[in-house]
Amino acid sequence: MAQLNELSSRILNVSPSATLAVDAKAKAMKASGIDVIGFGAGEPDFPTPPEIVDVAATAVRDDRNYRYTPTAGLPELRQAIADKTLRDSGYAVDASQVVVTNGGKQAVYETFQILLNDGDEVIIPTPYWTSYPEAVKLAGGVPVPVFAGAERDFEPSIEALEAARSERTKAIIVTSPNNPTGAVWSEQTITELAHWAIEHGIWVISDEIYEHLNYDDAHTTFIGAAVPEVRDQLIVLNGVAKTYAMPGWRVGWMVAPQNIAAAATKLQSHMTSNVNNIAQRAALAAVSGPLTTVHSMREAFDRRRQTIVRMLNEVEGVHCPTPTGAFYAFPDVTGLLNRPIGPNGSIFTTTAELAAALLEEGHVAAVPGEAFGAPGYLRFSYALADEALEEGMRRFQAWAK
Repeated sequence: MAQLNELSSRILNVSPSATLAVDAKAKAMKASGIDVIGFGAGEPDFPTPPEIVDVAATAVRDDRNYRYTPTAGLPELRQAIADKTLRDSGYAVDASQVVVTNGGKQAVYETFQILLNDGDEVIIPTPYWTSYPEAVKLAGGVPVPVFAGAERDFEPSIEALEAARSERTKAIIVTSPNNPTGAVWSEQTITELAHWAIEHGIWVISDEIYEHLNYDDAHTTFIGAAVPEVRDQLIVLNGVAKTYAMPGWRVGWMVAPQNIAAAATKLQSHMTSNVNNIAQRAALAAVSGPLTTVHSMREAFDRRRQTIVRMLNEVEGVHCPTPTGAFYAFPDVTGLLNRPIGPNGSIFTTTAELAAALLEEGHVAAVPGEAFGAPGYLRFSYALADEALEEGMRRFQAWAK
């Protein structure tokens, strides 16, 4: 007989979000009066632009927003996202291909619920965003990590992808600009990957939520524009959180072939129905508006990027490649392991142990590489104020000595 306290094997097989766990621990320490500098969550420190907030304030008083609206999203928002895709990504899609979700994370979850049967495999270039493998497992799938390190600019080779491919391979994930590494994949890598996926009938899931955050001479290559033939097996995931400083508004979307969009709508009709209407009105203002504020934020991120890379590389035993996208630094910290470090001269054998001690003793929150399939690294988000960033780096330098 089943026991009342038995949970499903599905949920027991899933790990909690490491990034949110680090962020929660840092916030709990702050609440207790400890001055913690948080590099954990990928959350822009800028306020949502006031013109977007004004639209939301007006929407609160509009009784059209007090009722259920179409599950797939407000028609005008779906059309605006289609228009934005043409403007920013360089190719046309129909509004019927757009499904608005409760944040980008729901779009990730729904994608795997729609595509995967038990035992289907998803190739995940590694280092990866921590929720990808868990979303695959929740759909009964099998994550297949393919690691590429800093020596390859964190870009997987087609040979490595081919070696990981099996008769059960159903999909591959593309994230560029990348979380956690900050890498922007080259046009060559994106193009070769698309043709490889077409040849073998593999779905391509392109997470483009950091699309506008690139630096130096790096440019985001949109796979649907670079290789039009892949669009019939392409699902693009995006949202307003990073580009428009709207993480708490919880509006994301997928752009997919119409049969996939219809399936996502059916699934969402049983999960959450429509996304919050006030947030959808705000998102409509965001994606329809100019990118002026986005460019200003990018300038600030660029300045912080240069600061954090310089200060990380000043720490003996740390090597930090220069990221060219998103707002993350991903240094190799293996030189800090297996030797006395910190105020107590402790010896740590893993970056998970190192990150925990850095938070407890140095009051600096970073996410260990284990969360991203990359032991030996730490992820630092530089989406925080310049003064806090520099103070946090000084603390890390002092703790590491």
